[in-house]
Amino acid sequence: MVGSVGNGAADLGAASLANGNGKAPHLEEPAAAVALPMEMEPEMVEGEGKREVVMGRNMHTACFAVKEPDADDDETGEREATMASVLALYRRSLVERTKHHLGYPYNLDFDYGALAQLQHFSINNLGDPFIESNYGVHSRQFEVGVLDWFARLWELEKDEYWGYITNCGTEGNLHGILVGREVFPDGILYASRESHYSVFKAARMYRMECVKVDTHISGEIDCSDFERKLMQNKDKPAIINVNIGTTVKGAVDDLDLVIKTLEESGFKDRFYIHCDGALFGLMIPFVKKAAKVTFKKPIGSVSVSGHKFVGCPMPCGVQITRLKHINALSSNVEYLASRDATIMGSRNGHAPIFLWYTLNRKGYRGFQKEVQKCLRNAHYLKDRLNAAGIGAMLNELSSTVVFERPKDEEFVRRWQLACEGNIAHVVVMPSVNIDKLDYFLRELVEKRAVWYKDGICQPPCIARDVGQESCFCSLHKK
Repeated sequence: MVGSVGNGAADLGAASLANGNGKAPHLEEPAAAVALPMEMEPEMVEGEGKREVVMGRNMHTACFAVKEPDADDDETGEREATMASVLALYRRSLVERTKHHLGYPYNLDFDYGALAQLQHFSINNLGDPFIESNYGVHSRQFEVGVLDWFARLWELEKDEYWGYITNCGTEGNLHGILVGREVFPDGILYASRESHYSVFKAARMYRMECVKVDTHISGEIDCSDFERKLMQNKDKPAIINVNIGTTVKGAVDDLDLVIKTLEESGFKDRFYIHCDGALFGLMIPFVKKAAKVTFKKPIGSVSVSGHKFVGCPMPCGVQITRLKHINALSSNVEYLASRDATIMGSRNGHAPIFLWYTLNRKGYRGFQKEVQKCLRNAHYLKDRLNAAGIGAMLNELSSTVVFERPKDEEFVRRWQLACEGNIAHVVVMPSVNIDKLDYFLRELVEKRAVWYKDGICQPPCIARDVGQESCFCSLHKK
């Protein structure tokens, strides 16, 4: 079927994603797409009636094939027309999926139309951001400006920090943990069980011994268990991943308590802390009740994602560490006339410009307003879920609302909900307003009335995931 692109392109009545100016979608009716010739239609895997998540299997459900041009394509222009139709169809699918995007932490509210003039350049920030290489088409002046902004945010002087714009939050974690490993080559990596999967990926990649630490029901690291596990390895330094917002529950580890536990366990001057702040690392500084993430405390590095709270059309992130640590990791590369201290070689030179543009437009005050809006809307969603008889939990410093997993996987995919076991979550971002939450709530309540109408099927118990007080199953309903 022509309308099938991935998992959401069937709705041909959706609007175009943009009007050529890089803006977020406005739901206007575009011109109808040209019907695609048979050879350009998405190739569907036979027998795939309903998509299933099968670990270890590549579910190649649909693709637009790459075809060799015909000999007379330059004269007829048919290929160009066909590709334009494919792109128009794909744009419609993006609008539809954007309308129903709630489960993943991406801010989709941005306008980078002013930067379209730069898309004709191959901007590459290969090498060290602070050393200009022989490749002249770069954006280091923007990158260093962004890094200075984040260094100020986390209270580290210009002559004491080093950092770079990464390709994503995972790269920030890989780099932070690698720096920790280089500082303490025989160190053991400690991370809570609810840490992002990239932390455990780093342990595998670097062949590090990794100890998983238990968590409280909130998802926050259990420092009593952390202390017990530290005492089992007193002869080796500790490299610790501290979560500034866990992936599923949005829990913030108590950085001060982690430091206190390390020092009281005999690890003073024998530990390295990496703070994974992928989403909440940029929100926490603007939450009044939150403890500060600052380099005035004995931490080694902090990373955040740029495409999450800030909002960016391509994945990116920021990694900041102490300058004194980076010499153990870096080496000179004559070919580049620069220094190699990053995970990746070539780096997207457009990303720093996008970040610089938004930081200048919004500033600290703008981000503070957006944080307050997100927290307020998250409380609204949690309260509305509870009022509808749906169990839900919201951590105090978080905009991630955890609730019982919807019974229908089609509903899960429609709203792109992130699920784990019996729970799902909505991450309330600046692009998620009350109208969108009400739209979601109406559909969820209507669906639940169908799923559970006969009383035979019951909503799942989520007490083990969020605590009895947040579970509204038949056993724990108040």
